[in-house]
Amino acid sequence: MTLRVLVADDHAMFRSGLRAVLDSQPDLECVAEASDGRSAVSEVRRLRPDVAILDIRMPLLDGLRATETILADPENTTRVILLTTYDQDAYVHRALRAGASGFLLKSLPPEELIAAVRVAARGDALIDPSVTRRLLTRLAEGVAPPAVPVGLDDLTSRERDVLLLIAEACSNAEIADRLGIGDETVKSHVSRILTKLHLRDRVQAVAYAHLHGLVKPTSPPPAPPSHRTTNTRDRHRRGPGGPQR
Repeated sequence: MTLRVLVADDHAMFRSGLRAVLDSQPDLECVAEASDGRSAVSEVRRLRPDVAILDIRMPLLDGLRATETILADPENTTRVILLTTYDQDAYVHRALRAGASGFLLKSLPPEELIAAVRVAARGDALIDPSVTRRLLTRLAEGVAPPAVPVGLDDLTSRERDVLLLIAEACSNAEIADRLGIGDETVKSHVSRILTKLHLRDRVQAVAYAHLHGLVKPTSPPPAPPSHRTTNTRDRHRRGPGGPQR
């Protein structure tokens, strides 16, 4: 099955490079481009792509507000990935609360963006590893959300187990295998979890688990190889197939 993708960025050369990266894959097709957030919202409603990749900083309507508008539509079926040059915590939290399926820096390699599109399409969430590393470090230092999340007490022990596995980006089949239960039973648990916690989808379940400290931080992941981090300025100037803002 071919995944249909929309790209929105006000930098024409970056859009062109990103489109070339996506169209190079046999299972991906860039079906539309948009140069501002308002056009992105309109095109998503018209085309209903599987995934929309939005830049955070765009004219008329920024990527965060466009994401909130797209995902607030009860008929929406599109997953949203946000791209940015700036990895501010406020952006991450707002993106996850809106229900975004990904928050990624524009400096990531093309193959990782391609993987992120596939992850988002299957209903899971992905945060840029460098952002995750910093957030895990802050949690480990004690900067954590409230200890008793609202609604958690309504979950059964098995539903909590399923929620934690959802937070690890496990598919239904993987959860069934880990817990020794059937796929249909997993689907029932997931449905009840979303209902009890007043969440829209699995992406919000992932955000709920992480933002409320249910996923215990471990040692931060090791830094990427030096050839990808030695020149930060160069990394921020380039992106998938084109120059960087």
